[in-house]
Amino acid sequence: MNTVRSPAVAGSFYPGDQRQLMQTVDSLLSAEETDQPCPKVIIAPHAGYVYSGPVAASAYRRLANRNQEISRVVLLGPSHKVAFKGIAASSANSFLTPLGEIPLAVEAIKILAALHDVVMLDEAHAREHSLEVQLPFLQRALGAFELIPLVVGDAGKEEVARVLEKLWGGDETLIIISTDLSHYHDYSEAQHLDASTSAKILGLQANLTGKEACGCRPLNGLLSIAAREGMSIEQIAVNNSGDTAGPRNRVVGYGAYVINNGKLVNKQGDYSLAQRQSMLQMARDTILQRLLGNNEIKINLKLFPANLLENKASFVRLNKRGVLRGCIGSLNARRPLILDVINNAQAAAFHDPRFKPLSLQEFQEVDVHISILTEAQPMDVNSRAELLAQLQPGIDGLIIKEKGKSATYLPSVWGKIAEPQMFVNELRRKAGLDPQGWDETTEVFRYQTIEFS
Repeated sequence: MNTVRSPAVAGSFYPGDQRQLMQTVDSLLSAEETDQPCPKVIIAPHAGYVYSGPVAASAYRRLANRNQEISRVVLLGPSHKVAFKGIAASSANSFLTPLGEIPLAVEAIKILAALHDVVMLDEAHAREHSLEVQLPFLQRALGAFELIPLVVGDAGKEEVARVLEKLWGGDETLIIISTDLSHYHDYSEAQHLDASTSAKILGLQANLTGKEACGCRPLNGLLSIAAREGMSIEQIAVNNSGDTAGPRNRVVGYGAYVINNGKLVNKQGDYSLAQRQSMLQMARDTILQRLLGNNEIKINLKLFPANLLENKASFVRLNKRGVLRGCIGSLNARRPLILDVINNAQAAAFHDPRFKPLSLQEFQEVDVHISILTEAQPMDVNSRAELLAQLQPGIDGLIIKEKGKSATYLPSVWGKIAEPQMFVNELRRKAGLDPQGWDETTEVFRYQTIEFS
C-alpha cells in the first residue's frame, strides 16, 4: 500500500502555497552566487524560513556546483514531539510538500530497519519539523532524488555513526544533519554560546549537549565519524533570530556548515547500505530478466560507484523458504564486482547442477544472499594439526587443493559445522578427498567475506 507523509508545518514554518514557496526558496538560494564545491555533508538549521532560511540557503546553494547528480539524500534530525529510544525510520512511500512528492528509498529503509538501533516509527515523523523544513530546499536545489528520513531519539553517537556509515555512499549520496544551536538566550549571550559551539563543531568534538544544539545527537554521530576519518568542517554562516526577524531578548541560534571531502576510508572493505541494496537488486533483476526471456542484459558500468567496479570475487546464494536453492561463485577476482554478482546470480538460478533451473513461480519465494570475498591467502601449514591450530572458526573461508581436486567452504558454513576438525573433514569430502587424509602436495588458502541479504 502506498502511503504518503503529509506536511505538518507548511503554512507556518514555510509558505503553504506552492508558487509562493517556490519563489521564497528560489530567492533564498539565489541571494548570493558561490563557486565553492558541492558538499558531501550539510549541517543546516530548521526554524521558520523567515528566521533561519538565509543561513540554511547559504549551504544549499552550493549544491548547484555538483559535478555528479545526487540521487539519494540521507536526512537526520532531532525529535521535538515524540520521546523514543533509537533512530526512527518511516514506513511511508513518499514525503509530500507543497512542491510535490519525494519518493523514499523504500528497499534501503527496509534493510536499515533490520539494524538494532533503528525502529519503524511513523509517529516520530508525523509532526516533526526538523526534517520537513529541509525538503523544499532540496527539491529546488536537486530536482529528483530519493530520501531516507531519520528522526533521532534517545540514541548515542555510536548508534548514529553506525547508521551513517551504512548509508554514507559516494558522490551520489548527500548527508544532511538538521539542527539549530542555542535556544532562548538574550542576543549577546547567544552569540557567545553559539561561537563556542561552532568552535567545538569545527574542532570535531563529538560531545555537544542539547543546550548547545537541539540536534546534538545526530550531530555528535557525524562529528565522531569526521574526527576518525580526518575530515574537516567549514563554517559558512552563524547568526540568530535576532539578526533576521525576531526580538533580541530571547533568540535561537542558527549555523550552516559543510564537509566537502567526505570520503570514508573503509579499512574493512565494507560497502554502504545503498551499495548492498543495489547489488541485491541487480542480482534479482538479472534473474527476473532471464525468466522473462531477456538473455542479453546490458549494464551501464558508469552508473556504479568505483568500489563496485573493482575486480572482486563473490558468491551468490539463493534460498527458498530458508532452504538452499542454488549457490555459485568465484574464487578469483577477475571482473568488476557488480558484473561478478550479476553473473553468479544467473548461474545460481539456472546453472547449479544440483538443482533444476529456477522457475518464475519460484522466483517470488527466493531470497538472495551475497558474499564478497577478500583475496585468498596461502596458509603456511604442513599438517592437519597446523591447519586446525591456525583456523579461525566463524571468520575464515577455506580452500583445499590436492591431487587436482579442490573445494571451498564460505565462512557462513561455520554456522552449520562449528567444530574445526569436522569443518576440514567435510570440506575434504566435498572435494572428493579422503576426509581424514593429508598429502605432501596439499595446499590450503583462507579468505574472509562480507555477507548480506
